[in-house]
Amino acid sequence: MNNGLFPGDPSRIGGYDVLGRLGEGGMGSVFLARSPQGRRVAVKVVRPELSGDDEFRGRFRSEVNRARQVPPFCTAEVLDADSEHHPPYLVVEYVEGPSLAQVIRERGPLGAAQLHSIAVGVATALTAIHGAGVIHRDLKPANVLVAPGGIKVIDFGIARAFDATSQHTRPNEVVGTVPYMAPERIDTTFGQPAGPAADIFAWGAVVAYAATGRNAFGGDSPTAIAMQILTRPPDLSGLDGTLRELVSRALEKDPAVRPTARKLLDGLLTAPERRGNAGPAQAPVVPPALWPPPDRGGNEQSLTSRPGAADRPASSRRGWLIALIAVVALLVPAFVIGPQLLRGLSNPDLAGSTKTGGPATDGPTPTPAPTSKTATGSPSSAADTTRAMLAGQRRLLVHVVEIDRDLSLLPGEEVHVGNGTGPDALFALEPVGVDFMIKSLNPEVAHLPCLGVKIDSAGDKSLVGAECEFSAATLFGISPEAKDDKGRTSYAITNEKYGVVQWSPSQKNIYVEFMGDAPLSTTFSLVDRGAV
Repeated sequence: MNNGLFPGDPSRIGGYDVLGRLGEGGMGSVFLARSPQGRRVAVKVVRPELSGDDEFRGRFRSEVNRARQVPPFCTAEVLDADSEHHPPYLVVEYVEGPSLAQVIRERGPLGAAQLHSIAVGVATALTAIHGAGVIHRDLKPANVLVAPGGIKVIDFGIARAFDATSQHTRPNEVVGTVPYMAPERIDTTFGQPAGPAADIFAWGAVVAYAATGRNAFGGDSPTAIAMQILTRPPDLSGLDGTLRELVSRALEKDPAVRPTARKLLDGLLTAPERRGNAGPAQAPVVPPALWPPPDRGGNEQSLTSRPGAADRPASSRRGWLIALIAVVALLVPAFVIGPQLLRGLSNPDLAGSTKTGGPATDGPTPTPAPTSKTATGSPSSAADTTRAMLAGQRRLLVHVVEIDRDLSLLPGEEVHVGNGTGPDALFALEPVGVDFMIKSLNPEVAHLPCLGVKIDSAGDKSLVGAECEFSAATLFGISPEAKDDKGRTSYAITNEKYGVVQWSPSQKNIYVEFMGDAPLSTTFSLVDRGAV
């Protein structure tokens, strides 16, 4: 039997028996294999030259661990990985069904109902992926599978381990597929890092392709397409109504004005086209606002673990997200796509990513929610101000409630506390999934401008200035706890890997530590200091 293996292909990878070759791309080769339990799986084997690269293996291991947190019902579940294997490999669920690229290639553009299902299915997957703190970075039709049980998105998150490994990324080359790459990924002088908003841009490009069978940005070469993305509006002829409006917003050049995945779902599920003449619109299937107005106090659906609450598991902060996605997933069964699209089509396209374009700096990018504005341009209420701060739109002080002082970052890596009167005390939040990076706005701090966790030789953990890179050390959960003496909501700031940010009265410094069942002794209020 011809299983498509090339000369030199392995017959066994780790504990998996290789059955055939599924594809190959810039990251490596993908094989169909059988697990020790007899389950068919897809095994992605990365390029052999990365085996000896400690930086790559560390990033690969970190990205795999984060990708495992993504709910699997709308993505290909990550089952196993070995970063120490030569070469490293990743094992994911094998999904029966063609890729969206194959469906369009063989059947042509989708009809209205089928297109809406694809749009909802991919937005659902992105909501889950971003909610787990992961950025896809290579969303394209080949990575969207039309499976019998619904839409599945594959190859999420892991692209960053390759994109960020400078030793093996040639100049002017990044991991991605040009027609679906956001402007900030193509041109690093654009002024915005590539974060969740880059995936939203790719969503818009994928939906436009599914609707028309052509790319939203045309060109006869990758360079020409990249120039169109940077300088020209998308060609959305063939799209209309609410879907055209959402795709147009997703393809905005400025990542700050693109909607989040959750807002895409809201728009898709309440679109007039979906309601027809069936009667009044139903309420959108979305969770409550992420952050309550300051006068509401605690939040039972906190996005981070509440320190000192022994009866709450650490994973509870994503419970609302999983419940939301579970409901939405029921709205996107395969029968909506139509069995005729599945009949006679071959295995899914699991080929790796192509690599092209210009250099890019991966990292988080704000995905702000719209806020009400007064005539002066300021948020119209305390609730709007809070949302704007959490969306990265406002400068703020990080106020240590218990000592009535403010965090401060001067040149160098140490975090101090002060009276909050200088530029060293100004920060802004950058949302990344359900977490945040905390970036200093001090113009004198060009080096190590974000807050991060540092472990010294004795194992003690402190809060310091760090590079603004998306990593376990620089991501913080911010969860409402109580009120400060001025009636503002106070928050616990927690690093999921290292612990809770605390003030030490004896040492007079900020440190990070897990609290266990001990009561929380330090909280922070966010004090608005105007638009960024």
